[in-house]
Amino acid sequence: MYVNIIIAHPNPDSFCHSLLNSFVDGAKAANHDVHIIDLYKDQFNPIMSLDEMRGDISDPIVINYQKQIKKADCIVFIYPIFWFRAPAIFEGWIDRVFSVNFAYKFKTVFGNWGKPVGLLPCKKAIIINTYGSPAIATKYFYMNIPFRRLKRGVLKMCGVNNISRVNCWSVPFVSDEKRRRYLKRVFDIAKGL
Repeated sequence: MYVNIIIAHPNPDSFCHSLLNSFVDGAKAANHDVHIIDLYKDQFNPIMSLDEMRGDISDPIVINYQKQIKKADCIVFIYPIFWFRAPAIFEGWIDRVFSVNFAYKFKTVFGNWGKPVGLLPCKKAIIINTYGSPAIATKYFYMNIPFRRLKRGVLKMCGVNNISRVNCWSVPFVSDEKRRRYLKRVFDIAKGL
């Protein structure tokens, strides 16, 4: 299986990168073909141009990312939640890479009304997030908005329907044992793909 992992954390010593390493180890243990896109390491520019908004993609790095996404059987997203959303670099990556006529197109329903039709061949995605907050804050007060936005507002609209998640709650405050359990869970998920 071709597994494409997108990581968006500026600190290579972060727990997100530990989760990345654990996932890669699990996927490689199962002989999966693993490819990593590290947005900060790549110094990805998250600012979309007007041409890109119109579907005219010419930036070689965006084209390369799209080629990798097209090959993927499974896309994995690893990033922290800041202010109940993904880091800006990740949000910009979605804007620039999941572009019209690549990730989706519009089908006319009637008149000037249309609906998005997903074009991504990949049907499986895994979202791995770290939080500084406990689960209750995000799940009950904010109705899991960070996950639901990416699941419903992006991936499902682009044709990816098998979407799972791993939430690592209160990461700065949990015990080392709890962190090891998070890492093992991610390893096991990757190995079981």
